[in-house]
Amino acid sequence: MQPHQQRVVDEKNELAERLQKLQVFVGSKKFNEVAEPERSLLLEQMHHMTAYYVTLTKRTDLWAPAAQPAG
Repeated sequence: MQPHQQRVVDEKNELAERLQKLQVFVGSKKFNEVAEPERSLLLEQMHHMTAYYVTLTKRTDLWAPAAQPAG
């Protein structure tokens, strides 16, 4: 794996951890104690983080051995 690819993998892993923590918080009772508009902004942040994670996953999938041409 090239260094730039490893950086993307590392970033994806860090993002996954942060996204999981945010999802747990949004699903908790404490989330309902957060005032608007911050609650809406947290949901917006989660949406964008999810989209970013999907994009990083598509990139790393391109580098998987199965995606490499035979030869």
